Parts: sequence; C-alpha cells; structure tokens
Amino acid sequence: MDKKSSITVNTLVKAAMLAALSIVLMYLVRFPIFPSAAYLEYDMADVPILIGTFMFGPLVGLAITLIVCVIQAISVSASSGWVGAVMHFIATGGLVIVAGLIYKKNHTRKGAVAGLLIGAFVSILLMIPLNLIMTPLFNGVPVDAVKAMLVPIIIPFNAIKAVINCTVTFVLYKALSRLFKRI
Repeated sequence: MDKKSSITVNTLVKAAMLAALSIVLMYLVRFPIFPSAAYLEYDMADVPILIGTFMFGPLVGLAITLIVCVIQAISVSASSGWVGAVMHFIATGGLVIVAGLIYKKNHTRKGAVAGLLIGAFVSILLMIPLNLIMTPLFNGVPVDAVKAMLVPIIIPFNAIKAVINCTVTFVLYKALSRLFKRI
C-alpha cells in the first residue's frame, strides 16, 4: 500500500474511533439542563467530533457528525428519530465547518479559540430557525409555544451545551492529538 493510501486508512480508522467515542459519551453523559424542558438533554457527543475536526479538517468532522447523528437517531434518541438527527447534524455541522475552517487557516491556540467561539455562535443561531420550523411540524407544538421558549430555554440550552463542549474540546485537544499521532 502506498503512503497516501495508508494515511487515508489511518485517518478513517481514527475518525471511526472518534465516532465510536462520541456515541459512547452520548450514552454515558446525558442529562437535562432545564427541568422544565427535560427533553433537551446535554450530551458530550460533540467533543470527539470537534477533536476529529481539528485533527483531520472540517470534511472529516462533518463525516463523523453524520455517522454519529445516524446512530443517534436509531439508538440513543430513537424517540426524536430523524428529526433530532437532522437538527443535531445541522447544529453540529455548522459548528464543525466554521471551527474547522478557522482552525485550518489559523492553526494556533488563538485560531482554535476563535473557531470554537464563532462556530458555537453559528450553531446557536442555526438552532433558532430549526426549532421554529421543525418542532411545530414534527412535535405538534404551536409556533408561539416555541417562540416563548426561545429566550428562557432553547437559546440558553444551546449556548450552555456549546460552551461546555467547546471548552472540553479546547482542554483535551492537544493531549489527544499527541496520543493519536503516536497510534
């Protein structure tokens, strides 16, 4: 096998490991942040996805996101099914693309922080229209009820989730990337 092929296989194996870790974390670390909206559960699935994004670029990060979302839809969050998977894919995909592109262009600590902050902001913004469209259509909730939840619950939930996942990613990335380089 030539060097380019082995790098591709190496990347695929590591990306698969990160996707598996993401699913495991989704099972193990899962809890509601707001008791009044217990169906909105924090999970750490985005941490391995973001680490994969920083290690291999935004396209690999997006591929990991897709794999995780599909598995999530049929297992962990089967009650929200494809709707939850689509919302997760778009929100995390926005975060991954923005953070990955910024970090790829500015491969420094400042680039990582900027990518994570701007990516988190994009993810939070994407969830506003997604909730306004998807929640009424597929959960039978009136649009006015979703609007009433935006400021006190939905936006804070997405902000808290993004801040925690981005902070954990920032703290763990260098150590995990060194470990992955040795593998």
